[in-house]
Amino acid sequence: MFLFSREVLRIGADLTHAQSQAPPLHTTQSLTPPLHTARVRRQSKHRSTAGHAANMNDIKLALLGSEGAGKSAVLVRFLTRRFIGEYASNANSLYRKRLSIDGRQLNLEVFDPCSQSAESRCILEEPVDWADGFIVVYNISDRLSFLSASTILHQIRQARSDTCKGDVGVPIYLVGNKQDLCHARQVCEEEGRALAQENRCLFQEVSAAENYQEIASLFTTLIRLVMEQLKHRADRRRYSGSKSMAKLINNVFGKRRKSV
Repeated sequence: MFLFSREVLRIGADLTHAQSQAPPLHTTQSLTPPLHTARVRRQSKHRSTAGHAANMNDIKLALLGSEGAGKSAVLVRFLTRRFIGEYASNANSLYRKRLSIDGRQLNLEVFDPCSQSAESRCILEEPVDWADGFIVVYNISDRLSFLSASTILHQIRQARSDTCKGDVGVPIYLVGNKQDLCHARQVCEEEGRALAQENRCLFQEVSAAENYQEIASLFTTLIRLVMEQLKHRADRRRYSGSKSMAKLINNVFGKRRKSV
């Protein structure tokens, strides 16, 4: 269940117009305006022990996809419950939102870069070691966007293998958007599911235009997976630290016994 406070999001004239036309929400929201920036701050995937409690509640997602896939429409639908249609942006945006899942207050950040071509790798240089999870979006009525999504999935795995010490098991959701355009479908659902299985990620077809609940559900599922993985990493580091401390103590006391 999500808990929100007052909405403050504005994304250009299109969203402002959509908000003025939309009915009032039954729940309120808390969301900072997007931070338009060309870069996201790099961070180590190994979160410090000192900030462990706070960092475990910090969830960072990256939304990737080619132009026309509707990834920004998917994100805005999740954040505001409203559909704003297609719009172009030549800037990268970072959105921050406070929400509650399973009784835990979380600080969510979602990086939404400007749409990239299938040939471009530069867009992955920043979010790949920053994000805790990825959503890769394609348009079911555009085969080229599906091929681009396949390339992006491969690049995520490759980049994380190169930069994150082989820790490639990052949660990823492959999303086939524009399900409402089934009459113009160029990518069958079985192809999307097979690509997801090949890359060991989740898969779902949605319509940002028609269904908020499906999109909210996929974000919630991904966030829960990220929470589980962060806990697993923390437990593994704690266990490794305990073993190191025990070894140190044994070495110290072992030397003392020998000297006695």
